[in-house]
Amino acid sequence: MKTWGKAVILATTMLASNANAEIRFGIVNEAYPPYTTKDASGKSVGWEIDLMDAVCAELKEKCTIVDVAWDGLIPALESNKIDVIWSSMSITEERKKRIDFTDKYYSSLASMVGPKDGVLGVDPAQLKGKTVGIAVSTTQSAYFKKHFADVATEKSYATVDEAYQDLAAGRIDYSFSDTGPLKEFLKTDLGKECCEFKGTVPADDAILGAGVGGGIRKGDDELREKLNGAIKAIRANGKYAEFNKKYFDYDPY
Repeated sequence: MKTWGKAVILATTMLASNANAEIRFGIVNEAYPPYTTKDASGKSVGWEIDLMDAVCAELKEKCTIVDVAWDGLIPALESNKIDVIWSSMSITEERKKRIDFTDKYYSSLASMVGPKDGVLGVDPAQLKGKTVGIAVSTTQSAYFKKHFADVATEKSYATVDEAYQDLAAGRIDYSFSDTGPLKEFLKTDLGKECCEFKGTVPADDAILGAGVGGGIRKGDDELREKLNGAIKAIRANGKYAEFNKKYFDYDPY
């Protein structure tokens, strides 16, 4: 009877543990529209949040959001403070030395914006002698160092918003980031007044990566495969296309 009783208690405990299990999604703690931002109540909203909600509904899992600084996302994953990085992180070979990734859930291009002077282009000749604002620890920073460091100066920022402010104030010449957020900036009052789209840089998959995916701890194959299955399912059942319409006039995949 004692052995049986212990077995019942253990089984009950395991069921309760499974019922309370959750997936902790690490989201960057800065505005990065259209992918993530906060509404007036402080709730996280945006395309990646809608994607997360669809994935969790498909998995029938409880999911929570943990706000993390951009350069703290990988350390937070490695120290088990979050279970997945879900914050527009490009899948690169350099990052894969430390973490694993899900399949991609969108493709990201890198572009620049600058002052409204009618001078378009993002080749080295256009950037000669210019100062380019870039968020720290990003693929754009690595790209700049490889392709532009011999002709232009990089100025690092903790957030892209800080780079936008300096760009509008004339303290830098360009801001270099993912295309989606840059275009969202140009829709704002500040962006409309000061700046224009300069162009998209040529592809370099070795640095910019093979799309954006969820960052997973090394060896957490079960979670990676669950998320991959959910991403594939919502692509197939139309949910992905459904919430895309709120943000894009194209398929970001």
